[in-house]
Amino acid sequence: MWEAKAAEGRGIELLRWALDEGVRAVADPETRTEVFVSGDRVVLIAVGPRPPRRLPDPPEELIARAPHAWPFTRVAPAG
Repeated sequence: MWEAKAAEGRGIELLRWALDEGVRAVADPETRTEVFVSGDRVVLIAVGPRPPRRLPDPPEELIARAPHAWPFTRVAPAG
């Protein structure tokens, strides 16, 4: 999971960057990529059999702070 907060008034540009550059950076035939927005935040989630490639940092003028990334491990429910 990758999350970035847009600089003031740059949310649409950060979203475009995530859709163009971010999704392409983790593109893999076995990886599903989803992009979400919430206010001035953009979240990209990549789900696949292997850890996704690291996203490049967006242009500094588009972000209010450095992006955060968290690796998660899928856990199957019991039963």
